[in-house]
Amino acid sequence: MEIPLALGTVGGLTGLHPLVKFAMELLHKPSAKELMQIVAVAGLAQNFAALRSLTTTGIQEGHMKMHLMNILNQFDATSEEKTQIINHFKTHIVTHRAVVEAIENLRK
Repeated sequence: MEIPLALGTVGGLTGLHPLVKFAMELLHKPSAKELMQIVAVAGLAQNFAALRSLTTTGIQEGHMKMHLMNILNQFDATSEEKTQIINHFKTHIVTHRAVVEAIENLRK
């Protein structure tokens, strides 16, 4: 399989940005060709994960679960609050407004 992908491992942010530098070290400083292969494999894995989600629970459900956790973290919810609200939204639709209302009601 060929994917038109051009990546570099020298210059730019590769030595300047701390996360890029860490990632390159974590990958044992791959060559440009190896990095392109790693990125292509990661992309394919994401596509397989998306296909699995589409054929099982659906992407929307997984996305809203992630969104729920982001909102809970934004409001510094405790572990107990998170557990109660996650259980609540197992049977309710997750929207930003609904999560905020649930947090506010829980904290009353």
